[in-house]
Amino acid sequence: MTTWPILSVVTFLPLVGALLVYVSRGDDEAAQRNSRWIALWTTVITFAVSLILIARFDPSVADFQFVEKAPWLANTITYHMGVDGISLPFVILTTALMPFCIIASWKVTSRVREYMIAFLVLETLMVGTFSALDLVLFYLFFEGGLIPMFLIIGVWGGPRRVYASFKFFLYTLLGSVLMLLAIMALYWNGGTTDIPTLMHTTVPRSLQTWAWLAFFASFAVKMPMWPVHTWLPDAHVEAPTAGSVILAAILLKMGGYGFLRFSLPMFPLASHDFAPLIFTLSVVAIVYTSLVALMQEDMKKLIAYSSVAHMGFVTMGIFAGTIQGVAGGVFQMISHGIVSGALFLCVGIVYDRMHTREIAAYGGLVNRMPLYALVFMIFTMANVGLPGTSGFVGEFMTLLGTFRMSITTAVFASLGVILSAAYALWLYRKVVFGPLVKPSLMSIKDLTFREGLTLFPLVALTILFGVYPKPVLDMSAASVQQLVNNYNTAVTAVKAAALLQ
Repeated sequence: MTTWPILSVVTFLPLVGALLVYVSRGDDEAAQRNSRWIALWTTVITFAVSLILIARFDPSVADFQFVEKAPWLANTITYHMGVDGISLPFVILTTALMPFCIIASWKVTSRVREYMIAFLVLETLMVGTFSALDLVLFYLFFEGGLIPMFLIIGVWGGPRRVYASFKFFLYTLLGSVLMLLAIMALYWNGGTTDIPTLMHTTVPRSLQTWAWLAFFASFAVKMPMWPVHTWLPDAHVEAPTAGSVILAAILLKMGGYGFLRFSLPMFPLASHDFAPLIFTLSVVAIVYTSLVALMQEDMKKLIAYSSVAHMGFVTMGIFAGTIQGVAGGVFQMISHGIVSGALFLCVGIVYDRMHTREIAAYGGLVNRMPLYALVFMIFTMANVGLPGTSGFVGEFMTLLGTFRMSITTAVFASLGVILSAAYALWLYRKVVFGPLVKPSLMSIKDLTFREGLTLFPLVALTILFGVYPKPVLDMSAASVQQLVNNYNTAVTAVKAAALLQ
């Protein structure tokens, strides 16, 4: 057993780094340099400590591990932390991507200290969201993440950053107010805010329906699901590169994690009843946003719409309620975190050189940036779901899991695979191939060492998990099995009771 509070160390270590950045002194240039290095070392050390979680994690145990519990507010709300096979991959994804975000932000020159503090605070709130085992604690971490992201978009974003940041903030806050009401209702019903206890507490059928809808309002916006996805393209276009990476790779996953942690285990009957609605919304998201992506002229917007389509596969797989569907949903979120984060880094690299994201401004980059063209191709293929890349495994498993529950849904969703190939390959052809005729591109340079440092590890992970997905699937297997078993048991019991009446 772990004798020291390792999960709290991983969660709050970035806050220590933020404090060090805040107290670092010197003239402007020295303060900026110190802020960057402190932030980088903090995120690297946090990632290194989080690897101890993997080393000591027992994948054969379905229950929560590294549990920490201490009294906090009144007699019911506790500081309760822990991870299982579903939440640990997201904790590792968060800590692994943060150093890349800091390296990608090396050229930020405006208010560098505040920028680094915002990212370090955001890391604490994201890790806390995936580790919290108390509803109130979860809500504080979940909502707290809005504030630094709001500032990152609103202060360091593009020309329409204020509009985009307010839209992001208001959309996500509105759904979360309903979730707060549902949390209060669950407390009144179960007499506790402890998540593991509530997962085994019977919730009345009528309350299940309303609580499910309230949680859905929050998680659907966060994912984001169609039709509450419209804040995402604006937020992505205006956010700085590292902001887009975190938004796509981590913040979107909080919605899917919420469905896995709350909707399925706490409200199984409502989840079963609303599954057709989720299937419909997922298919519309996959097909509609893929068609919208085909019409985009901005690289970031195209990738943002592709994120909505890929999250459609996740929601479809989760609410299929099968082992393949749920495991595929978890894997798809991890894979999408790596691939979409890398794609936004790729866009940021050419944006730094050309200061435009217009697809029409590029062409023939393979002639001047062959290494960049190779890396961009690997991530494009992973985004399409090419076998041999991590993108294929998640999509295939979610389709397989959904096929067992709804053949129609799986057939329509598979159209998204074809459409994603259409828009992703169109983007790649426009940007990378063709003649190099634009004078502004004649002197463009290939990847620097710093840029390679952010992209090559992600290339390795994309191919590794495509060829050998076992580490992620094994880590989550026991927890997914328990979740699906409990879900099916609850649904079967209600069906049996209905037959007896």
